[in-house]
Amino acid sequence: MGQPWMLVRAAAILLVTRQTLALSDIFEDGKSDKEILDNLLRATRYDKRLLPPVQETVKVDVSVLLLSLASPDESSLKYEVEFLLQQQWFDPRLKYSNQSRYDFLNAIHHHNDIWLPDTYFIMHGDFKDPLIPMHFSLRIYRNGTVFYSMRRHLILSCQGHLNIFPFDDPECSFSLESISYEMKSIKYVWKNDEDVLKKSSSLATLNAYLIKNQTSECNQKNNWREDGNVPADDDGHHGCDLCQKQFKGNYSCLGVRLIFTRDRAFYFTTVFIPGIILVTSSFITFWLEWNAVPARVMIGVTTMLNFFTTSNGFRSTLPVVSNLTAMNVWDGVCMCFIYASLLEFVCVNYVGRKRPLHNVVYRPGENPVIQGDKKRDSTGVANEIVSCTNCGPNPCTHTANNGCAAESCLLQVRKKEPPHPIRVAKTIDVIARITFPTAFAVFLIFFFYHYSSYTHSDSHK
Repeated sequence: MGQPWMLVRAAAILLVTRQTLALSDIFEDGKSDKEILDNLLRATRYDKRLLPPVQETVKVDVSVLLLSLASPDESSLKYEVEFLLQQQWFDPRLKYSNQSRYDFLNAIHHHNDIWLPDTYFIMHGDFKDPLIPMHFSLRIYRNGTVFYSMRRHLILSCQGHLNIFPFDDPECSFSLESISYEMKSIKYVWKNDEDVLKKSSSLATLNAYLIKNQTSECNQKNNWREDGNVPADDDGHHGCDLCQKQFKGNYSCLGVRLIFTRDRAFYFTTVFIPGIILVTSSFITFWLEWNAVPARVMIGVTTMLNFFTTSNGFRSTLPVVSNLTAMNVWDGVCMCFIYASLLEFVCVNYVGRKRPLHNVVYRPGENPVIQGDKKRDSTGVANEIVSCTNCGPNPCTHTANNGCAAESCLLQVRKKEPPHPIRVAKTIDVIARITFPTAFAVFLIFFFYHYSSYTHSDSHK
């Protein structure tokens, strides 16, 4: 009876010994990383559905390396961001012996067999490229540290202050968090307490001018999981109680904030400087002769049409908003100045062509001379016609230097005639030469100072 029992015991010991030798042999030098991973990830010793068995919360170190930034055009609020997302955590189940010659195991082909944090991107926009094996790497080190990096290409939907466009600084933000594990299970932290994102030495940009970036934990006040004030129906029930319960919880979340600026030189060379040139060109008509109708009409109409063409061509690329923007103010005021200069010519031409109230002789380049109001003496000097009351019983009229004595004559100078229409027209042109450029200069100073102050105040926030 004792011999069969001894045989069974010996067979069991031999089986355990063989398993032990096989387990130790798998880590020996000469074994491939696939053989090691196949042994580590056996269903009898590893289950990817379970969290790594650590004493505390699983801590996932996160870092982001910017690779490229791009925007379709200057006026867009869409920015394409390409970056390398690196995650690192500890899983004691993946430790392997120091007998192996590998410093780390390349587990890219075991991607679906290893527990990975369910990192979820929120508040960003769209993914441009799918996640395929060429876009990530997965390494397992001897002590069980897992290093997981992936290349992501996001199309960010950014926010800009379009009421001050193009003086605004668009702000783009996105967050990453665990979609199913709460803070007590997984906690995301920025590796080495990084305050800003790392930039690649070969960082490429296209129409994207990054001036600032920040990394932080998500603001819980703006968390999409937080309960909102959901209005109740007629029966007093909240219609979204179920969905709130599904998503409500304390989840670890990290946020990234990117602040871009616009290329001011681009807008000055394509919008503001051409606008200034067109508006000041319309002021040239004030220095032309009042009756130069073809020249003044051509300048006024041409500048107006050119400004319309330039403005509409640029406006077609701008985001559509319903409120008043800086570009609306610019276009409206410039058009008012061009139109006002055209109306000024119409007024001048109308006043200049009015029939005078007295006879004049006008030659271009000379002042109008009143005829019939003055008599000339033998010396050719005109004498004013006056009325004298001391010439006798009846008052007489004669020249001031002829007739009764000066001390005995009461000169009654005739009422002054109204100015000639041509003189009025020329006076209007002279006034316009000063008021129009001065008013436009004041507008330029106010416009650029006002909206640049918005930019500086936003940059200090």
